[in-house]
Amino acid sequence: MATSDDDGGKLNLIFVYNADSGPINAIKDYFHKIFKPSTYDCNLCAVTFGNLGMKKSWKEFIGELECNVKFLHRDEFKEEYPGVEAHFPSAFKLANEKPETFITMEEMNQVASVEELIALVREKFET
Repeated sequence: MATSDDDGGKLNLIFVYNADSGPINAIKDYFHKIFKPSTYDCNLCAVTFGNLGMKKSWKEFIGELECNVKFLHRDEFKEEYPGVEAHFPSAFKLANEKPETFITMEEMNQVASVEELIALVREKFET
């Protein structure tokens, strides 16, 4: 799978959760996913995490990618890339240090399983 940027180096891929960072937010999100999963705002979180952490198949897939992968919460993304118009959850590739959309919020929200997300990432690398 071709995963390098124009300079021949490794591609940088950033997945951004539609949730804020911090322990209080993590606890709130954890219980929200358990008690009201249909109203949870982060499909990336819902699809890739179970109650005990990141799903094994997703973690293994990410580990097999030939690119640098980073996960950020929306507040971390906004702090690191101020001024970038973005909707979450989504994924970005870095081109010249500027994030470019890799997977849109709409695409991310249509994914119903880890397998579908893996297939979407693979498809995006092929186009």
